Amino acid sequence: MYSKLVLVAGLLATAEARFGQEGSVQNLIQGLGEFGNPGQAATLAGQSPGVLLAGANACAKLTLADTIVIQLGDDPKVIAVAIALVAAEKNFNPFAQSIPTICSDVSLPATAALRGVVPLIDPAVTGSDIENANSASSITNPFQAEGLSVADVIIANGFSNFTLQGLDGATAAVGDAGKAVATAAPAATSTAAVDCATIATLTTVVTAAASASATAAPDNVVIGVINGVQQSSIAGLDFGLCIPTIKFVGGLGGRPATEFTFQAIDPLVSKGQQEALNPNIITNRICDQLTNVCEANAAAKSACLAAKAQISALGTRNADTANTWNTALGFDGADINP
Repeated sequence: MYSKLVLVAGLLATAEARFGQEGSVQNLIQGLGEFGNPGQAATLAGQSPGVLLAGANACAKLTLADTIVIQLGDDPKVIAVAIALVAAEKNFNPFAQSIPTICSDVSLPATAALRGVVPLIDPAVTGSDIENANSASSITNPFQAEGLSVADVIIANGFSNFTLQGLDGATAAVGDAGKAVATAAPAATSTAAVDCATIATLTTVVTAAASASATAAPDNVVIGVINGVQQSSIAGLDFGLCIPTIKFVGGLGGRPATEFTFQAIDPLVSKGQQEALNPNIITNRICDQLTNVCEANAAAKSACLAAKAQISALGTRNADTANTWNTALGFDGADINP
């Protein structure tokens, strides 16, 4: 379990103002360097400020939180930090908008240990005291969230002063959305308003998450073949008709045997796409095909986009690149030179 002293020290060093909060979360993710492959925590940390900016898609931080668990594992320390990201307040400019945006995608977050956690809201928003109390409570006592989006959970528990936003960026007013989710079971909440700008709140969020996750780490491994298709080892990722792995082979497409290029292994994915020296061409193709022909679910598409960003950030063009991609999507050990 995380030491409270270490967490408090880290937060005190970075949480100086509301619009600096993304740095606090970034430092927490950066501190997970002992997990995953070398450099993965740093890459994920580098992505965190962008998902908390005012203009970021409301679903982006949930996707990143899932990716943290996918890539770094389900150790209680990892889960604690991922929960902190889910609960973190997204930056908000009250001079540019009157209400915040909340993710309405029911598949996010896909990680069981992260579901039912709701985010902090800027105190300038009417009704934020209710939501911020709910957020603090949800860290240790998550709300019932089966079949519900984060937006649904929030509405069901008394706060609706926000705009719905999907993974594709489309927005909509809350309207009558609350009527459809009124049966969600509320968790116990504090009656006191939560000042989400304070260091104390951030510290409470993370230390409570560490304690909760230490006793409730999720079982996120799924192994097997369904309808003849090898499944990802990561629960919640359904790639449909396809296996999204990459190979790194010499001599493809009539090239010299000593010239190695990347290509999707699955013929349904690679159909119509030539091999490439640049792995980003192939990762982009795979993510496109998940929608076009593979019938993958939303969680798998989100994981693919996160892995694509990771490969782009790595900037490498070797066997490790292919292995990193395959591992990120739950196909660790896939043969990259079949």
